[in-house]
Order: sequence, then structure tokens, then C-alpha cells
Amino acid sequence: MKIILREDLSNLGTAGTIVNVAAGYARNYLLPRNLAIPATGTNLKEFEHEKRLLDSKRAKRLKEAETLKAKLEKISCSIAKKVGENDKLFGSVTTQDIEKAFNSEGFVIDKKDILLIDAIKALGVYTVPIRVFDEVVANTKVWVVKE
Repeated sequence: MKIILREDLSNLGTAGTIVNVAAGYARNYLLPRNLAIPATGTNLKEFEHEKRLLDSKRAKRLKEAETLKAKLEKISCSIAKKVGENDKLFGSVTTQDIEKAFNSEGFVIDKKDILLIDAIKALGVYTVPIRVFDEVVANTKVWVVKE
């Protein structure tokens, strides 16, 4: 079944795109929650106007994301952890620790947006990518220091 997405969905696409999904998924989940509309002739014409509005909103959000990216790349965060012999960490620094550190700095960042591949298990300076918007990723510095 072809549908037009009304909102950004991470597993399907961005708002305004036409995607093909299973009929049951569209009928039971997307359409009742007003996340999509059927891709009929009249809906396509109506949605063209909405798509222009969504494009302008997306451009505005992209501009805001670029300014946030610039701010995030200028600052660095330090996380104090307990260490044992040979400066080995007890445990590791995870995305949740990084989220708390940036929230204390005044930035609202969700831990799902921190693109840390592996947990940090040693002292030092690390570059951590943070997804600010769809394709906008800020590379921030995180200092892991002794407590």
C-alpha cells in the first residue's frame, strides 16, 4: 500500500515522502495515529501544499541544528570516574554518563543521539559524535579524568 508520510519516522523516511508499506501496518498503525495518509490523487494534490510548509520548517530546524552543532563543537565535557591501578577505570563511560555531563552544561541531548560505538574504558580525551539533526553530526570532546 502506498502512503504519504506526515511525520518523520526513523524506520520509514521523512515527512512528505511516498513509501510502500504493508497494508496492515498502514491500516492498523500509521493511519489511525495520523502519521500517514493514503497516496490517492486528491491526497497528493493536498499534500503538495503541506510539503512546502514542511520543507520550510525543515530548513528552519536544519539552520538551528547547525548553530547547535557549532556550539557543541566549541565546548568540551569532563567526566570524573574512579580509577584503580595503572589508571584503569572501574566500569566504563557510557552514553548515559555523557548525556548527564552535557545536560549539566546546559545542553539537552538524548542518549540515543550519542553515536558512541564502544564504551570508553580508559582515561583520556575522546571525540564523541552527537547527532543533532538527521544528517547534522557534531563531534565533541569528552575528557575522562580521575575522580
